[in-house]
Amino acid sequence: MSELKIVIIGGGSSYTPEIIEGFIKRKDELPVKEIVLVDIEEGKEKLNIVGALAKRMCEKANLDIRISLTLDRREALSDADFVVTQFRVGGLDARARDERFPLKYNVLGQETVGPGGFAKALRTIPVILDISRDMKELCTNAWLINFTNPSGIITEAVLKYTDIKCIGLCNVPIHMKMDVVSMLDVDSKDIFIEYVGLNHLVWGRNVWYKGINVTDRVIEKLKDGAELTMKNISDLKWPKKFLDALGMIPCPYHRYYYMTDRLLKEEKEAAKTIGTRAEQVKRIESSLFEKYKDKNLDVKPPELEKRGGAYYSDAAVSLISSIYNDKKDIHTINVKNNGTIKGIPDDSVVEVNCLVDKRGATPLSLTRPVEEKILGLIHSLKFYEISTIEAGVHGNTNQAIMALANNPLVPSVDIAIKLFDDLCSLNKGYLPQFNK
Repeated sequence: MSELKIVIIGGGSSYTPEIIEGFIKRKDELPVKEIVLVDIEEGKEKLNIVGALAKRMCEKANLDIRISLTLDRREALSDADFVVTQFRVGGLDARARDERFPLKYNVLGQETVGPGGFAKALRTIPVILDISRDMKELCTNAWLINFTNPSGIITEAVLKYTDIKCIGLCNVPIHMKMDVVSMLDVDSKDIFIEYVGLNHLVWGRNVWYKGINVTDRVIEKLKDGAELTMKNISDLKWPKKFLDALGMIPCPYHRYYYMTDRLLKEEKEAAKTIGTRAEQVKRIESSLFEKYKDKNLDVKPPELEKRGGAYYSDAAVSLISSIYNDKKDIHTINVKNNGTIKGIPDDSVVEVNCLVDKRGATPLSLTRPVEEKILGLIHSLKFYEISTIEAGVHGNTNQAIMALANNPLVPSVDIAIKLFDDLCSLNKGYLPQFNK
């Protein structure tokens, strides 16, 4: 096998030990020779701390992998085989602003959905397109594995405006699967879930256990209070009548659309007391990085699970392995629609089950057309995403206002305009496309 060079942009992230562990676990199927961790000047201290831990982890595993650290992205990208993006433009401070500024209009503030997710997308799109241009020049044949949120929007921007080979990744589907595995007390290899939707808006239409449809059993477990959520989302229990009406498995992020009032109340209370999720994560990260500094630490600490991003390494590194080893196995990822969901443009990105091999990802045919009871919300969010991408790429104010006005979490055009004015003011240094 040829030796692989992996580049991780956002290498100073607290998530990095998670993905390093993923490469260690798959050392027999991925001949990784070098992992380059890339960050910016503001992230230099964290990069050095995480990089030192990554080196200790590889040494403990007796792996001959060279861990390199750099602030020079172009130097890092030269001759890369896989590029993983896990960066956050503006850091956690920007996320905290995203979570707070909508609240004064009684609108949900969240890092990937609603106005907060919109602001994050506008900050991120120019950067991901710059990275893609560098890749085109310096590592033409490399795969871009995008974990940067909002993953579906960012992946779609890359696929529409570049010819880089790109697949979007999210840990929500695998997190849902592992919650189902826990509910049913079965082996994960015996569970298959048919997913359909968009990033952070995906439904589990059918759950199969050893070829037997057990969707109803899972719904009954949820009705009895079984947990199906993530660290950053309150475990609000779904009304039993709603689960019966839906007839499929909702993802944790559906609460923002189906339980908007309850989550808004919780967010406003948290903002006054314990802080927004970003402010809580800053405290968790501070503790994590103190642990990372310990020269005796040479494994991923269990405390990282509190940060979120569980199963990220399994999702990311197994995807890389499937491409490299031509495995032809199934992943739930963000790819071009190409007719998979009716009414969605072919060049738009959806989150569905795909066969993955050296060619990349091929969406699997659905067992039946997407039900109208979920299709409306999919269409609504998709056309918000399309407008967001156009605004983010071209700095088009009209598209930006229409994106917010069409977002289901924004109650009126008056508020949409105020939200856009506020986010422009709060993100002056991060929106070059609107500064022309």
